[in-house]
Amino acid sequence: MAQTRCRKCLFNQDSGELYQSIQELIASLSPEEKAGEEEYRRRLDVCRECEKLQNGMCLSCGCFVQVRAAKRKERCPWEKW
Repeated sequence: MAQTRCRKCLFNQDSGELYQSIQELIASLSPEEKAGEEEYRRRLDVCRECEKLQNGMCLSCGCFVQVRAAKRKERCPWEKW
């Protein structure tokens, strides 16, 4: 039986290669490029509540929210953070 996921869920370790690629991209950011861990978590919490989040992707701009949230200078296209 296929497992269904909440459309608001972000990627997790069960997501395979895509999850790994996202994590590698985030890890490759320099410390100057990265948002602080607390800010990163706060941003993801806001995204989890957003109606534009689907399967870890922002339906407004098409980004993977984990990557956008990890970058210090990035902003939410809906100005939620």
